[in-house]
Parts: sequence; structure tokens; C-alpha cells
Amino acid sequence: MGRILAIDYGQKRVGLAVTDMLHITANGLDTVPVHEVLDYLQKYIDKEPVEKFVIGLPKQMNGLESDSMQYIRPFVVGLQRRFPDIELVYVDERFTSALAHKAMLEGGLKKKDRQNKELVDKISATIILQSYLESNMFNH
Repeated sequence: MGRILAIDYGQKRVGLAVTDMLHITANGLDTVPVHEVLDYLQKYIDKEPVEKFVIGLPKQMNGLESDSMQYIRPFVVGLQRRFPDIELVYVDERFTSALAHKAMLEGGLKKKDRQNKELVDKISATIILQSYLESNMFNH
């Protein structure tokens, strides 16, 4: 059984989170510039088994896809081309940035740290992964 790796794809940076081998916990992994993410993932997968990618799916409040999908789709095509044997699923990410900021506030992070976009992206990826784990908890 490999890890599940979550991807919060943005136009500049990609937040990454990963599970433990038993799929119990979601932990922030890293934030990587967009142009480096596929190589970063290749190096990670060469060291750690990954069985599934969980991609944040940006939706509008009415449930339709947001404009961000025009950037995410080409990335996903490249991801599937590079890693054809790894399953890929989408998870609604509508409130992850707000939840990430809330978690940082409740965690007592200073304002300067809360403005760290890399940290927000990594926490957002962790929230996406956690919501995926919770929604699939009883499907094993």
C-alpha cells in the first residue's frame, strides 16, 4: 500500500501533502514552484510509493468549476502522462484556503507567518487530503 499525495495546484505554487503508509494521517509535505512540481514528484515517488493523487478541484459557490480549471487541466494531463499507473481523484477545495487561514489563526501563528503563501498552500493541500480521507474512511 502506497501513500496518498494531495496537490493544491495554483498558478505560481503547488501545495503538497501526503498520508502515512496506513492512510490515517495527512501531513503537509512541501510547497513547490509550478514549473518544478513534476520533477519534484518524480524524485519523491522514486523514494516513496504513491498509490493515488488527490487533486483539489476548485468550484464556484454554485458548484460549477471555477476559471482555475483552465490551469489545472493541462497540469493533470502532464501528471497522468508522467505517472500513468497512479490513480487520480478530485476533491472539492472550495473552502480550503479559508480553512487554512483559520487553522493558522487558531494555531497561534503570527500575522507574518499567516501571510506566508507557501505555508497556506501546504496547509490547504493537507486539508484537501484530510477531507478525502474522512470522506473515504468507511470505504476500505
